[in-house]
Amino acid sequence: MSDFVSSGAITEAKTILDRVRANMRVTIKGKDEVIDQVLVCLVAAGHLLIEDLPGVGKTTLAYSLARSMDSEFSRIQFTSDLLPSDVTGVAIYDDTVKEFVFKHGPVFANVVLADEINRATPKTQSALLEVMDRARVTVDGETHTVGSPFMVFATQNPVDYEGTFPLPESQMDRFLMRIHMGYPQLADELEILRSTRGSYDTIQLNPVITRIEVLRLQTLCTQVFVEESVLEYLLKIISATRTETEFKAGISVRGGLALKVAAQARALLMGRDFVMPDDIVSLVLPVLGHRLSLSRQSSDALEERRAVTAVLKRILATLPLPV
Repeated sequence: MSDFVSSGAITEAKTILDRVRANMRVTIKGKDEVIDQVLVCLVAAGHLLIEDLPGVGKTTLAYSLARSMDSEFSRIQFTSDLLPSDVTGVAIYDDTVKEFVFKHGPVFANVVLADEINRATPKTQSALLEVMDRARVTVDGETHTVGSPFMVFATQNPVDYEGTFPLPESQMDRFLMRIHMGYPQLADELEILRSTRGSYDTIQLNPVITRIEVLRLQTLCTQVFVEESVLEYLLKIISATRTETEFKAGISVRGGLALKVAAQARALLMGRDFVMPDDIVSLVLPVLGHRLSLSRQSSDALEERRAVTAVLKRILATLPLPV
């Protein structure tokens, strides 16, 4: 074990995370890797973008995490007529006290589901920028702190772009990871069909982790040891994206830090107090993929995503793992 984290703290963290994982498996069938990615994002104190077709369980995934925690859950259905104040809240004049009183919007929760985020106008999308970055909202010059811990689950459909507004690069960069769920295996889908579950809000899950425990895990994550050769390997990946002619621009320093903290979170999830090269490799696509775009023009977002993935895989294949 390293000098940064005690073995007891690592064991306790893994026990807690195993408990959350098992609880989420009750409702999320056959998607262990997806659950692990969600937990990595939670422990790393990041936000998650789920890009997939409707009806594959994106909302259920977010709700299952929220119900597994002793936390507040809020869902915002993003539409073209949604206003920024519908997200953050608004100051309303209260005649009884003769002053403006701030009424909290739905973003004041611990787990916020921004459903079909790309269907809202850029102005409304930008209402999330400050709160995702600083966990606070500024309205009429006054700053209001949201829940702690705080995590945004955003979803978008990668196929249906009718009436949508693509997220700008600055917004995409606020998401620690972008993942997809995909269809379940046939055996898992059969089990889902056998269940009598209705809508996501009828899910009955008991909390198995407190908000205080989540905050402790997030603090512990930053103390997970990253050996110098592993850190240099991470930097080589980042540097390779900056010299790759296929990409319009390489990964920023923020992107490199995001990959590091995600790898630390994955190590903690696996019961280790140190990062392995495998932690880096397994997170390159979900952490870096949405931060990159092709230098050539592409009219098909799915085609561009596949091309970016192919280039990242090529970069990984050409870089030797540290020994």
